[in-house]
Amino acid sequence: MADYIIATSSTSDLPRTWLDAHQIPFIAYSYTVNDQPREDDCREESRAAVYAGMRRGDRLKTSMINEFIYLDFFRELLASGKNVLFLDMSQKMSVSYENAQKAAEMARPEFPGQTLYVMDTRCISGGLGLLVKNLVRRMEEGASFDEVVAWGEENKLKIAHRFTVDDLNYLKAGGRVSNASALVGSLLNIKPVLYVPDGGTLDVAKKARGRKAALQAIIDGVLHDLSLIDPSGVEFNILHADCLADAEKVRDAIRAAYPQVGAIEITQLGVVIGAHCGPGLLTVFYLCAGRQPE
Repeated sequence: MADYIIATSSTSDLPRTWLDAHQIPFIAYSYTVNDQPREDDCREESRAAVYAGMRRGDRLKTSMINEFIYLDFFRELLASGKNVLFLDMSQKMSVSYENAQKAAEMARPEFPGQTLYVMDTRCISGGLGLLVKNLVRRMEEGASFDEVVAWGEENKLKIAHRFTVDDLNYLKAGGRVSNASALVGSLLNIKPVLYVPDGGTLDVAKKARGRKAALQAIIDGVLHDLSLIDPSGVEFNILHADCLADAEKVRDAIRAAYPQVGAIEITQLGVVIGAHCGPGLLTVFYLCAGRQPE
C-alpha cells in the first residue's frame, strides 16, 4: 500500500465504481434540483436521472465548496499520517480551487511532518478524471509521492479536452454566451465546438452548423492529434449527457481510424458540468502532444 493518498473531487466525473475500487477519496460538490438539495455522489444512475429530469424541465443550480468544508476533508485525510495529493478543477474554472488553497494553508500547520499538495490541474471533468487515473496507476505501480506529483505537473497540459453542446440556452444561463448569441445560434442551428487551452479556461474552437458537423469537428481534432504521436495504447474518456449514441459514434470513428489505441471508456457526464451545459453535451479527453483548438 502506498505511503501517500491521492484524492480528488466529484468534478473529476469518474464513476463511483472506479473511485471505490481504487479507494480514492473524493469531496462532493452540492447542487439543487428545483431548489431541492442534492450531493454529487458520482453514481451513473444519479447522473442519468438528472439529465432525464433536465429534459423534462428541471432547474439545476450548483455551488462552490467553501474553505471550511475543504479543511475538514483535508484534516481527515492527513489524520492518516500520510502525505496527500489533491486534484480539483482548473483554477480558472472555479473559485473552489482558491478555497482549497486557503484550507490547505490552514491545515498544514496542524500536520507539520506531512505534505499536502494542491495541484492546479488546468483540467476539468473527464480531463481531470484522466489525470487522476494516470496518477493513481503510477501510485499503484510503486511510484513515489514526488514522482507522481512531477508526472502530473509535466503532463497535465497534454490532456486534450474537446466538447460540444446541444443547447446554447444552458451556456446563456451560466453567462458563457449572451442572449443575442444564444438566440442567433439557436436560429441558425449553430453548435459550438469547445476546448480547454493551457490556461485552463473554456474556449470556442469553432462554430459548426448542426450537431453532425460538430461531432465531426471533434473527431477531426482527435484524429489530427493522434497523427502527431504514436497512438498505440492511448486511452480515452468519452463522457456524455444523455447522448450515448453520439458517444458511440465518436468512439467507433476513433477506433476505425486508429485501431491500435487503448481503452475508450464511455460514461455519463458528471452533474456539476452538466448543469451548466445541459443534456446533449459530449466530451472527449485523451493524452496528446499538446493542447490545440483544431
